[in-house]
Formats: sequence, C-alpha cells, structure tokens
Amino acid sequence: MNNTHVLTSLAKLLGDHSLPELNSDSGDVGYHVENGEIIALSLRGCDLHELPESIGQLDSLQELDLTGNHFYSLPASLGHLRQLKALYVDDNHLTALPASLTNLTQLQELHLDLNELTSLPENIGNFQSLTHLYVRRNHLKHLPDSLWTLSNLQIASLGENPLGLLPESIGDLQNLRQLYIHNNDLTALPQRTGDFKHLTTLDIGHNALSTLPESLGNLTSLTDFLYISDNQLSHLPDSLSNLTNLTYLGMTHNQFTALPDWIGSLSSLQELRIYNNQLTTLPDSIGQLAYLRELHATANRIAALPESIGSLNQLTLLDLRNNRLRGLPDSFGQLRNLEQLDLRSNRLTALPDSLSQLPGLKKLDIRWNKIHLKPNWLNALNERGCKIYQ
Repeated sequence: MNNTHVLTSLAKLLGDHSLPELNSDSGDVGYHVENGEIIALSLRGCDLHELPESIGQLDSLQELDLTGNHFYSLPASLGHLRQLKALYVDDNHLTALPASLTNLTQLQELHLDLNELTSLPENIGNFQSLTHLYVRRNHLKHLPDSLWTLSNLQIASLGENPLGLLPESIGDLQNLRQLYIHNNDLTALPQRTGDFKHLTTLDIGHNALSTLPESLGNLTSLTDFLYISDNQLSHLPDSLSNLTNLTYLGMTHNQFTALPDWIGSLSSLQELRIYNNQLTTLPDSIGQLAYLRELHATANRIAALPESIGSLNQLTLLDLRNNRLRGLPDSFGQLRNLEQLDLRSNRLTALPDSLSQLPGLKKLDIRWNKIHLKPNWLNALNERGCKIYQ
C-alpha cells in the first residue's frame, strides 16, 4: 500500500504505532483502502493540534474527516489532494483557510461548522463541483462575491454568522435545494430569494426581519419546511398562498395578531407552529388543512376557536396552552385522530361533551382553568387509558 509513511506520521501524532484500517468509511478513526490506495481518512475527535505536511502526499484521498480536534490552521499541502471530494473540519478553531485549498476542484462537500472563521477565500468560486457548503456558527461578516457563482451548490448552510445582509446575486445559485440563513442579523431579504426554483427548505428564523418579499411566493418547490420564527413579522405576503407543497411552517415568536384567510390554501401542510404571537382567533379557513397533524398555538391571546377546526381529520396534536379560551366548539368531537390535547392555562369553565367521543385521545391536560364541575365522562376516558391532568 502506498503512503504508509504518512500513516506512520499520523499514528505518532495519535500516540499509537498504527492506524486501523476501516471496513467502511463509517467516520471512526482510521483509513479505508481501495485498490491499494487510501481513499478515506478519519481523524475525528483525536485531540489533534496539527497535521503533518506529508498528508498532502495522499494523492488518491477522496474523503478527509478532521472533525472535533483543536486545529487553528490547516497545512497548505492539503491543496495537493486533487481527488478530494469531501472535507470535514467542523468543530475546530480555524480562523482562516489556506489559499491552496481552492485547488481542490473536485471537492463536492465542505464542512466548516463551529469554527472561528472571519473570512472565506475570495476565489471560493473555484469549487465549481461543490454541492454542499456548511459554515454555520463562525464569525463571517462578509461572503466573497465568487461564492454566488457556485452553480452546482445544492445546500448552503450560512446561519449563525453576523452577515447583516445578503446580495441580490444570491439568486444566481439556481440549483439550490436547501438554504439556511438563520441568526444572521438580517433586517431584509434580497428579492431574488424567490428565484430558487428547486428550493425545498428555507430557514430564515432568528433574524430581525419585519417584512418578507412577495417573491417568496415563487418558491413553489418548498416541501420540507419554511422557518420564519423569531423575527419582527406582523403579516405575511399574500403570495405565500402559492406554497401548496409546503408541509411544515414555523412562524413562532413574531408579532402576528391574525393569520391570513389564505392559510387554508397551504393544502399539504402537516405541521403548523404559531406559538408566542398575539393571535386572538384562528380563521375559518384553518379547517381546510386536510393533512394537518400538529397545531402548536400556545402563548397567544386566542379567546375563541372556529367550528371549522373540527374538520382537521388528521390532527393528532393540538396545543392551546396559555391562551384566553372561555369555551370550545362542539366540533372538537370530530377530531377522530386526536391523541394529545393541551388546554392548560386558559379561562375554561366547562368542557364540551363531544370530547368524550374522541377514540384516539391519549393525553388531555386541563390544568389551571376554572372548571369547577368536572364531567363524569372524564372518568370513562381515564379508564380506557387516556392520561388526564386536571
């Protein structure tokens, strides 16, 4: 096998005489060989502070995992690993990357989360094969212009950096599938955020956004989730009614006083999180969400619910804690798949008898209300296995 002297140098750094050969590239410490060549090397969590320059001699290496060490810098010789396709250096102390790294034109995945990077190479655009870029939780205030030329990029995880703003040229990433720009101190989004025709996941939570661009309604491929929580939003653009493939919407910790009537147009929605807002009611159209399984609405000001809520036939969890409910609609009895109902800390004085008709109910919490006369059917629910907190 070639490059055994490199492995010997690495073994000495590890305080051992040899590195184990892995049966697969499972991420454990060791190396993987094919056709007599080392193609994968994992030094994950080895308490290393440096790498030997000789690592650049592993010229058949395709995957290198250096996660969870104490590297403050990387050797320039990494630029010789021209066959490298995946580089993992998460959870280290890197403040910069060697300029030679951009020689790795075959690189497809670059993982740099949880470091101390203040910049990325200006010629990062050389990574034209790159499909996955992870730079979450660094100290990046600026991203190089060439980043937006990475036409094959599918996942961009840029969150938890003090970026402040993003350029309109972000829209040039036409193959993007997932975009994470949470915790970036953003006060506005580029209009071209709506240009991503293939985007399935968008996380713009934990910023300082007070409005969203109408162009987001063009993201009709959004299926996995749209996360806009912890901003300063009080309304949504009507164009979002076009997101009929969306399955998860998180809009918690904002300043919404009402949900738009078009919320019922999000016909694929399975989970809706609207807690910690200032909602006083829910629109009748909520009952049109035929596939909704979870509705989290705690910590609002909801005083009444529409009868249409009984049309949520797939609902399994309904959380209405810390609201101002004085009563519940009889239609609750139609929620045949409901398993968990949390009504804590409301102003309820009675419960509708229709709750006794819920065959799948496993947990009912009615604590901290004003229900003085508990209905007899609570005992029947308890006897058939429903856990009741009262």
